[in-house]
Amino acid sequence: MPDAFGVGPPELLIVPGTTPCPIRHWSTDAVAPAQRLDYWVGAISEGFLSMGADAMRPGFNGSLTSVPFGAISLNQVQADPQRVWRTRREIAQSADRNCYLIGDLNSAWRVRQDGHVATVQPGNFVMVDSRRPYEFAFDEGVRCVSLELPLHWVTQWIAAPEAHVARPFRRGAEGGWGDALASFARALRPAVGAAPPLPAPLIVDQLGALLAMACGGPAGQAPADRSGLPERAVDVIRQRLAEPGLTGADVARSLGVSVRTLHRHLAARQITFAGLLLAERMRVARQMLTSPHLARVSSAEIGRRVGLLDPSHFIRLCKRAHGVTPAQLRPR
Repeated sequence: MPDAFGVGPPELLIVPGTTPCPIRHWSTDAVAPAQRLDYWVGAISEGFLSMGADAMRPGFNGSLTSVPFGAISLNQVQADPQRVWRTRREIAQSADRNCYLIGDLNSAWRVRQDGHVATVQPGNFVMVDSRRPYEFAFDEGVRCVSLELPLHWVTQWIAAPEAHVARPFRRGAEGGWGDALASFARALRPAVGAAPPLPAPLIVDQLGALLAMACGGPAGQAPADRSGLPERAVDVIRQRLAEPGLTGADVARSLGVSVRTLHRHLAARQITFAGLLLAERMRVARQMLTSPHLARVSSAEIGRRVGLLDPSHFIRLCKRAHGVTPAQLRPR
């Protein structure tokens, strides 16, 4: 069934061992019409950060849903046309040090920060930095996803966030990574935090890797002294394949490098960590499923041996990677 954004919810699967996060919700329906705009300003200041807002037409309705998700927060906003701003006054009222990756799913809107002005088309995303003033104009209303990205997390992935504010990530730009980032971000609504399809750190790592590549990724080739880092990463993945919650940070620690370094070297070869991990899991799973020596080992157990605990999830991934179900790969 379509949700309030006019699109169906992403497919959700609760993986054993994952922990749903508490969802917070604010709605102007909670107060009298005359108080709704003031309530809304308070809601966005509590749910996001200190900001000002003006309604663009008489009467006002809005709702905000937020859920923490690993290192970041997932937010979803539905509201009437409005203008939103953060001035030096609002900045002085909070010590917030976050970036926000924002995209409206239905309508074009405008953003201004650091002298850059952009019109963001429906489905595209843009980043802003809460440490400096900005302004949004939602002339046709708001149906947006907003991802709160702590600055310390962002700087693990990109060296200078300020160089990328108010510059939309859109289709055809950044070698296609801008569109990949926007597509991934569109799915990260609070419902994902409530019922995560994979462990949050793995999903958040994938977001960071896509952000790094959409912002330009690595310049040139990886340094010569670490040119074999992707191959070493594959070796670690193969050794730890059975760990359901394996993340890029885990592998980076095993290699003695930062997670940003690992993702930068993978990106130099147009690889993401999540893609590499899944490819290795599916490669090993196929070997095991087709081996006559493992014919008596159940498909579900083979899934567990490659870190995929939920049998139905394993079946879907197998069909996506190999075009057939695990059962169809078994020796006849």
